[in-house]
Amino acid sequence: MRIVVDENIAYAAEAFSQFGTVELKQGREITNDILFDADALIIRSITNVNENLLKNTKVKFVGTATIGNDHVDLEYLKANGVDFVSAQGCNADAVAEYVLTALTKIAKEKALSLDKLSLGVIGVGNIGSRVVRFTESLGMEVLKNDPPLQRITGRKDFIPIEEVLRADVLTLHVPLTFSGTDKTFHLLSNKNLNRLKENCILINTSRGAVIDNNALNNLIPKKSIVAVLDVWEDEPFINTDLLRKVYIGTPHIAGYSLEGKFNGTKMIADALSKFLGKESLWVLKLSPPNDPHIYIDKYYSREDALHAIIKRIYDIEKDNTEMRKMIGHPPESAAIIFDELRKNYPLRREFFNYTVGMKEPTDELNAILTALRFKTDS
Repeated sequence: MRIVVDENIAYAAEAFSQFGTVELKQGREITNDILFDADALIIRSITNVNENLLKNTKVKFVGTATIGNDHVDLEYLKANGVDFVSAQGCNADAVAEYVLTALTKIAKEKALSLDKLSLGVIGVGNIGSRVVRFTESLGMEVLKNDPPLQRITGRKDFIPIEEVLRADVLTLHVPLTFSGTDKTFHLLSNKNLNRLKENCILINTSRGAVIDNNALNNLIPKKSIVAVLDVWEDEPFINTDLLRKVYIGTPHIAGYSLEGKFNGTKMIADALSKFLGKESLWVLKLSPPNDPHIYIDKYYSREDALHAIIKRIYDIEKDNTEMRKMIGHPPESAAIIFDELRKNYPLRREFFNYTVGMKEPTDELNAILTALRFKTDS
C-alpha cells in the first residue's frame, strides 16, 4: 500500500508506516502525477482535494489531520467511493487557549477588566464551547450564536447574530461554507462589521474568508477595531496592508500545540486502520515540558497574573513579530515567509501540562486556573 502524506503532519512516518509505504511530500506540491499509484492520501488544509487531484488515481482513502474540510470536494469523494475523515476536535483546546492568550495580553496592555466585558461567540462547537467555558470562568458575560446547533438541539441560550455583534469582544469558530442557509463566507461582511462596537476586540481563528478582509482593512482605523487574526483570506497570499493594521497577526497556527498535532495524526491513523480492517499498533506517550512549573511572585490584577502565567508558556508577541516580517515583501516572497513560519513553527504545550504557584494566591484565581486546566500547588 502506498500512502502519500503531507510532510508537515506530526509523527507521520511513525503513524502510517504500519499500513504500507509512506511518501512524505510538501502539501502544496502534491499533484495528480504524484498520486498516480497511491492508495491513500493524508493532508492538511493547504492541499485542495478535488477531481483534478484524484482523477485516474487509485486513492480510496483521504484523511485531513485538520478540523476543517473546506479544502475537500466532499461530493466528488462520495460519488467516487473515496472514504474521507477529518480530525474534528483534535486541537480544540489549543485554539481556545490561543484565544485566552490573545485576550489576556490585550486586557493587560489596555488595562481592561475582563469580567466587565461581554464576549460574543459565533459557533459553539468543539472549539467555541471551550471558549465559552474558559471565558465564563473569568466572569465574562458570554453571548452565543450557532443557528445549526440551535436547530439540532433546540437550545434556548442562543441569540441572533445581530445581538452578538454588539459584544465588547467577538470570536469566530465556524466552518467555511459557501452556500445554504448557514453560509459563512464573508459572514462578517461590510454590513456586519459596521455593527461592531467602537474599539471592539475581534478574534478570528476559524477560516480567513469568514471575514471580508478588504472590508476589515478599511474599517479597523475607522472603528478602532482591535483585531487578532490567525487566519486570512487567500493564504498564503495575504493582505499585508491588513497585517499592518491588526493588533496581533499570526500565520494560521492557533491550533499548533504538540498535543493538537498528535491528536490529529492519531485520529487519522485510527480511521485508516478501521478502513483497512487492521489494528493500529502506533502508540506514543508525550513527554512533559522541560519546565512544567510556573511561579508568579508579583501581580497587580487577575489579568496581570493570567498574562504573566500564560506568557511563560506561549509568548504570542513573538509570533506577531515574526509574522510582520512579511510586510514590504512582494506577494510571492511574502507567501513563502507565511508557509515557512507554519512549517517551522515550534509547537507549544497546552495548559494542563503546567503547575502554577503564586506568592499570594487567591481562591478566585485558583478557581480560574483550574477552569483553564492548569494545576495549582496551593
